[in-house]
Amino acid sequence: MTANKQIDFWKGEFGQEYTLRNSRSQQEWDQFHLDTWGITKIDMYQKFIGDLPKDARILEVGSNTGMQLAGLRRMGFTQLYGIEIQPDAVELSKQYTHHTNIIVGSGLDIPFKDNYFDLVFTSGVLIHISPDNLPIVMKEMVRCSRRYILGFEYYAAYVQSINYRGNEGFLWKADYAGLFRKTEPTLKEVKKEYYKYVKDDNVDAMYLLEK
Repeated sequence: MTANKQIDFWKGEFGQEYTLRNSRSQQEWDQFHLDTWGITKIDMYQKFIGDLPKDARILEVGSNTGMQLAGLRRMGFTQLYGIEIQPDAVELSKQYTHHTNIIVGSGLDIPFKDNYFDLVFTSGVLIHISPDNLPIVMKEMVRCSRRYILGFEYYAAYVQSINYRGNEGFLWKADYAGLFRKTEPTLKEVKKEYYKYVKDDNVDAMYLLEK
């Protein structure tokens, strides 16, 4: 599938419905993670980047309404940025985040200079990018990061396509940490953990990679 078709899909009605469906208060966001994985996202982040300086410059690719960035601000991080292809989500993010720089942009062409951020991350975003386009996004993330890449994505040992609410070609699961290292072999794996779902046997992975 072409990048333009994917972008059109997420900028259209389906993407708008996704945004509304996943817009939550921070309390609801915490409870969602407890119900789904038995741990809050902030506790996950604490394990992986809790020691990062609080003035580290951080970019989220695919920030939607800013739930992750609002969580990082609760942890004390102050230099937070996001890019999101849905203009409606960027506008809505103003209700959920404060003093956070979220702009319309695509991971296929990140509008920041090389090594601008200390950390570039995704959460549930790479799973929606076609395997054909994934190396482009990964290279862009690595280009913009001075040091770290962080991710939280559906996990499978090999790339698997999943029917997504009746749509084919918009959802996958894979070993995204491994794909990053295949795309950029100089990356080192710092930490990786698997999080099994409370109610079924699906597994997600969080990983931290270093340049």
